[in-house]
Amino acid sequence: MRRILAQTRKELIQILRDRLALALVLVLPVCILLLLGSSIALTVSHLPIIVQDFDDSSISRELVDVFRASTSLYVTSWPTDRQPQDAFMTNKARAALIIPEHFGRDVLRKQSSPVQFLVDGSDSNTASLVAGYATAIVNAYNAIHSGATSPQPVQAQIRLWYNPGLSSKKYSGPGVFVLAMSMFAPLLASLAMAKEGEKKTILQVYVSSISAHEFLLGKILAFTLVGLAECVPLLVLLHFYFGLSFVGDPSSFFVATVLYSFCVAAFGIMVGAAIPSRVAAMQMVALGGFLLVFLLSGLIFPIDNIPIQIRWISNLVWGKHYIYVVRDAFLQGGGWPSTWLEVLIIGFTGLVFYTLAWRTMRRMQVKA
Repeated sequence: MRRILAQTRKELIQILRDRLALALVLVLPVCILLLLGSSIALTVSHLPIIVQDFDDSSISRELVDVFRASTSLYVTSWPTDRQPQDAFMTNKARAALIIPEHFGRDVLRKQSSPVQFLVDGSDSNTASLVAGYATAIVNAYNAIHSGATSPQPVQAQIRLWYNPGLSSKKYSGPGVFVLAMSMFAPLLASLAMAKEGEKKTILQVYVSSISAHEFLLGKILAFTLVGLAECVPLLVLLHFYFGLSFVGDPSSFFVATVLYSFCVAAFGIMVGAAIPSRVAAMQMVALGGFLLVFLLSGLIFPIDNIPIQIRWISNLVWGKHYIYVVRDAFLQGGGWPSTWLEVLIIGFTGLVFYTLAWRTMRRMQVKA
């Protein structure tokens, strides 16, 4: 144990002497959380649409006013003698509401009066949102004008749990927190380990009396502490900027955070031990610590939306399980009953990374 702590102390002293490494661990994650957490918005607002009112009656103008009252859509005028496609091609609008002639007369007669709603489908996600907003507005308009003469057989009352305001910050903030935790500590660990191989200082370890277990555990413990230190300013930012606080019992979050810091540190050490090149090791950590976590962990895109051919890969991404724990701690508050399996998977994954790193070191070390 004394040798492990000595190795840990040596690594921490080297990190503290490197101001660039300190900035990488403490400043850059905060910047990433601020930029990505604020810029990622899953809801859209003030989308421009044009209206072509061929009826120009009080009833048609009332329908247009209902669209104007929406905070999600922004109505702009458009002459009736121009095609709506021109507005799409010039980026003046993302959708077009076309009200036909005799619309007001048909509404007063309680007859069906279809209106046309054209949507620019070049951005499929925005197009789906615009179509959904328009459908909701029209349904509300119909409910008002149907009155008691046409009662609705089913009326749904929707209540949003955990995130009533549908704030994108409360959804993306925990995900970006996990992304920052997944990137910087393993990056420093892999660079430190690969540097030993590049400069051949690892040879001193091979011929020394220190065992592979002691050497690896010392390094992993050091970068686990680095990851935990990185976690502190990120949690402060989540609370004061994103407005997130712990819900329910946070003990599972703290245990998972310690295990995840160990997991990502072991991943970085494993990469550095297997690839004795800092450039190649950095690219491998970028693949595992950023690309896989960003795309296949449910950080932004739901797991169910991933093509089924590659969806199974998400189960191997360690960030997926930690994101579930973090979102539960800040939004749902399920605690241990809902997260115990994810915590076990995180710990097991870290153990696998450590075992692979140990097997690499064990083959190289010279037995005394």
